[in-house]
Amino acid sequence: MAQAAFEKIVEDFEFLEDWEDRYRYVIEQGKAMDPLEDALKVPATKVEGCASQVWLHPQIDAGVFHFDGESDAMIVRGLIAVLRTLYNGVPVGEVLAVDARAELERLGLNDHLSAQRSNGLRAMIERIRDVAAAA
Repeated sequence: MAQAAFEKIVEDFEFLEDWEDRYRYVIEQGKAMDPLEDALKVPATKVEGCASQVWLHPQIDAGVFHFDGESDAMIVRGLIAVLRTLYNGVPVGEVLAVDARAELERLGLNDHLSAQRSNGLRAMIERIRDVAAAA
């Protein structure tokens, strides 16, 4: 079910054996994202439950889900980029069928993130699912 862009990340992770290299890769994914406009960094887009500052700006256009995001922490910004590869371009009716936990497990992230980062990641996924469910 994963998007082609996510499959590319899975392949890249398999090639990178060292976790420092994998973290660096995730951070680079975040750096490659366009920054979220300051006007969108408002309480309504802020994700609670994250140790760092996180904003997600979801949009549904012609029935297709898309979101942009931002964080003040480089690794979290990278995690947002990874989540974008999972969810952006998915028909909104299929967003709830995406098993983000299982897909991220393919990367081994569940075992290599701190408890705070894992909680924040869960909060971001929950926000995405809530928006899709309300659409």
